[in-house]
Amino acid sequence: MALQWFLLGAVAGVEAAILLLLSAPLPRGVANQILDIVKKILQPGLAVIPFALFQLMEVYWKYEHRINCAKEVCSPLERDRFQRSVFKSQRNALLAIAAAFLYWLLFRTAKMQQDLIQAEERVKRVKDE
Repeated sequence: MALQWFLLGAVAGVEAAILLLLSAPLPRGVANQILDIVKKILQPGLAVIPFALFQLMEVYWKYEHRINCAKEVCSPLERDRFQRSVFKSQRNALLAIAAAFLYWLLFRTAKMQQDLIQAEERVKRVKDE
């Protein structure tokens, strides 16, 4: 059960690291090589979106079907367990949303840099003519 959240957290962390590397001011040759690697990773990496949505649905289902401990008949132990469950659900939902958002941000950044390189090549060709 916790393995899926660990994997989603690891994917979000890798996406954030790649995004930082992609947006870092690097020499043009290194940046182009990193962009080529990122473009190859993006298509298989798209699997994170349905996985994150599935995890969000799981969080929602658990939220709807958990025992509500808002009454005074709950013991302090039950109330503590209920509060930890709420915090865990919120953390997991934020993690799934972050993974999907970071993928989208990585995709858009890679696309923007690819368009920038193409525009620079077009300008260079026009100047050479």
